[in-house]
Amino acid sequence: MIRNGHSGSTPERDPGRRPIRVWCDGCYDMVHYGHSNQLRQARAMGDYLIVGVHTDEEISRHKGPPVFTQEERYKMVRAIKWVDEIVPGAPYVTTLDTLDKHNCDFCVHGNDITLTVDGKDTYEEVKKAGRYRECQRTQGVSTTDLVGRMLLMTKAHHSIEATLDYQQHRDNFGKDPRGRSPWTGVSQFLQTSQKIMQFASGKDPEPGDTIIYVAGAFDLFHIGHIDFLEKVHSLASKPYVIAGLHFDQEVNHYKRKNYPIMNIHERTLSVLACRYVSEVVIGAPYSVTADLIDHFKVDIVCHGKTEVLPDKDGSDPYGEPKRRGIFRTVDSGNNLTTDDIVQRIIKNRLEYEARNQKKEAKELAVYEAQQRQERIIEGEEQ
Repeated sequence: MIRNGHSGSTPERDPGRRPIRVWCDGCYDMVHYGHSNQLRQARAMGDYLIVGVHTDEEISRHKGPPVFTQEERYKMVRAIKWVDEIVPGAPYVTTLDTLDKHNCDFCVHGNDITLTVDGKDTYEEVKKAGRYRECQRTQGVSTTDLVGRMLLMTKAHHSIEATLDYQQHRDNFGKDPRGRSPWTGVSQFLQTSQKIMQFASGKDPEPGDTIIYVAGAFDLFHIGHIDFLEKVHSLASKPYVIAGLHFDQEVNHYKRKNYPIMNIHERTLSVLACRYVSEVVIGAPYSVTADLIDHFKVDIVCHGKTEVLPDKDGSDPYGEPKRRGIFRTVDSGNNLTTDDIVQRIIKNRLEYEARNQKKEAKELAVYEAQQRQERIIEGEEQ
């Protein structure tokens, strides 16, 4: 059970001091907990976080086709609880003019590198001006990796020891013949209690709150989930939304194939980052039991319009909340499913493979140039 809320890591400031405004920008395609962690760190560096999101046209020009449309990406970034404001259609290259236009003191980016179509650092101007800050990249997740999991639909991503097929895929999907870029690639995500605590702030229900319970896989946490949770959140004037996440084995039992694509630890962080969720139950039971309802003092239990499969004993998993008259079906108006996202990827497989190979080739060239420069400097010092 993990309680959620707004970032508790913002530094205390003198009320008389001008608020520090921070700028972040990016594609935010297939928004995952790595993006959320970057924005969490950026928000902790100041008082107000503005996030610029690039258009489909800009991303296609510099990187290749995005998985999600710009409207979907705008909405996904807005739903991250550390974001105060978004700027749609932000320029791909971050300039001092952009920072000044939005009254931002500096911009923040991860400790990887972002390059234009000509191979130039998109943050070169703000770095030279001293208005650039760096945060730590989240190990174990990248859009490259998630796309790869969907293309293979293999369970290898749930194990440190990947299968030969997955290893070959990793080599084909994003590996330049000269070697491996330190910024593009696949590594195993290792959950820690500290990471969970960073994402959750421990907000308890307050008197007058309406406690709403939802449950599911929340795999590849996407715009369909966000639209559903936003609708659930709007059911009460003081909502306290608890999301129950099913264990991987449970998800595989009812979704079949090789779902879930993201393991329980990854799904936990993804849901914790959402501003519409107050608390997460890790490994919630498939059936919403009387014990669960009573323990959390649940007022409303919600489910979307998707099909509800019976529990292993053939019973209705929502039988108890229905008997109590607290069950509601919520129509989010969005029919997007994890299956639909996988189909988008499969349809454009060759384009995505080419995109990532090109991206890594550019990164590797920059990395090698940096290494050469470091060797030259070391030689001069000696």
